[in-house]
Amino acid sequence: MSIPLVLQQHVDDAVSLRQVRSVLLRAPHVQLHRLRRLDERIAAHLDGVAVAGPEGLAMLQAGLASPGAGVVFALAVCALQGRDAAVLQRLVKLAASLPEAERGFLSALGWVSSEDLQGTVRALLGSTVPVHRAWALAACAMHRVDPGAVLAQAVQDADAGVRARAWRVAGQLGRRDLADAARLAVSAQAGPVHDEHATVVLGAGGSPADALADRRAAAWALTLWGQGQNDLVRQALLAVPPGQTWPQQDAHRLATMAAPMDWGREQVRKLAPLAENSAPAKRRMMRMAAWVGDVQVMPWLIHHMADDNWARLAGEAFSLISGADLAACGLERKPPEGLEPGPNDNPEDHDVAMDEDDSLPWPDQAKVQAWWQAQAARFKVGQRYFVGEPPSAGHALVVLQTAGQRQRIMAAEYLCLLNPGSVMLPVAAPAWRQSRWLNARG
Repeated sequence: MSIPLVLQQHVDDAVSLRQVRSVLLRAPHVQLHRLRRLDERIAAHLDGVAVAGPEGLAMLQAGLASPGAGVVFALAVCALQGRDAAVLQRLVKLAASLPEAERGFLSALGWVSSEDLQGTVRALLGSTVPVHRAWALAACAMHRVDPGAVLAQAVQDADAGVRARAWRVAGQLGRRDLADAARLAVSAQAGPVHDEHATVVLGAGGSPADALADRRAAAWALTLWGQGQNDLVRQALLAVPPGQTWPQQDAHRLATMAAPMDWGREQVRKLAPLAENSAPAKRRMMRMAAWVGDVQVMPWLIHHMADDNWARLAGEAFSLISGADLAACGLERKPPEGLEPGPNDNPEDHDVAMDEDDSLPWPDQAKVQAWWQAQAARFKVGQRYFVGEPPSAGHALVVLQTAGQRQRIMAAEYLCLLNPGSVMLPVAAPAWRQSRWLNARG
């Protein structure tokens, strides 16, 4: 194979595998070791492009004729690592105008080392363009780097998008020194609430959607800081975005994890009548039952394993509570005939769309029922369970090391809920960096 063809293969695979990675980051079956294998493949292809020097950059830049997230990611990584200011400037302009390009650029900020970002993040933080400041804050969270006083200014930024990002980052970085400002943002409703230190007036100006987003983002941070049992905070976190039927799923999950079990049980019961005739309501109800971690729902989940429409989701909920690995325990059955498989990590396969149930095992109802009858005695009614154990910092660390991405997302959140003020582990970071952080934590 000629050198240009080899280089083109590196480019194509780096772009395609980044797209695959974006799907697998929320997949139920992707553990840290599998993510690492994929990340090493991506890194090898990026190295192949970088070694080619100007020819590699030129080939990637040719891909900007159709600037998808994958090509922007690969080009941004090479530009950041090579300190190519001209290419970076071009990508920054592109990312500010195209959502797909923005996603790729943000991925690159999280992929490269913090050393590769020196100067770039500082410049973005000082930009007069609001979205640049939001990107810089996101990069700080992705690398677990506290931007200091800049964050206190950002939560009062004149731009709603920057404020929302700043509150998310403040929550992820454990910045409880901003709790008073967060409570002020959450309590701001109809009338304006003035803060003598703010550059904006909380609750005044802007659109109602902006005000709702401010309250929800500040409530997200407060919840991670251990204040999620406050009714006002929970209500703000669960505010339904305009045009939507349900609270955002990530917010609903975090609110449920932080709330008392009795509150969660009551919310599940309230959904039951609606779930009888609404598939979206039933799906949210089933997920919420798993987030509550109440073993009393196990018979209901097992009952739904006989229905192909609900079997996989019921199986996932069952595993999230019990910790049972359906495949490893021999509790799965063959998929129904004619089922189309979901995406995989083959760069030749361009199907990267993913249904929420893709890659979930098909539970065998009878086998799961027998397993539960044998194991139920070790589970205490009234105790919350997460992957087979009551939530604890030690168990969350085990889940982060061994479980799939959906469980790992919750484990990272539990570490913050159980240790308010701690810094969240970004489960989308390159796997080798996650391993280093986990090993350092012990």
